[in-house]
Amino acid sequence: MSIFALQSPAGGFLDEDLRKFNKVFDDWCVQFESLEDAELIVESLDEHCVVDIIEITPLSYPKYFFPNLQGIIHATREHQGKIICILEPQMGARFRIALCDIKTKRVKLLNTRYKSTQSVEGAFANLSYTDIDL
Repeated sequence: MSIFALQSPAGGFLDEDLRKFNKVFDDWCVQFESLEDAELIVESLDEHCVVDIIEITPLSYPKYFFPNLQGIIHATREHQGKIICILEPQMGARFRIALCDIKTKRVKLLNTRYKSTQSVEGAFANLSYTDIDL
């Protein structure tokens, strides 16, 4: 499950009007189901418009696939069809671990809150999957 998008070297995603770049990847950005389709559009753009073709997946850009996932994502990994994220719900808030089910698009935040990046990274690395239920 992946799509392709056009991104500027500065980091913005090409908008549907093929002139502006959006900071956040959303439904208004140009998207392609295949790499070949993206390459065709890149070839047709002006010489001044420099873009890279990137692949958007639930692991690389979970906020697009899980709209309920709000906050700053610091790390992601995949395990048995689920995307696990270190999440900072708001800037300066305590970190949490979010579980995102790829099939159902459900997001569950674990109850534990972590003060530091070191403590949440330790929990993230040693997360037990036996008692996690979405």
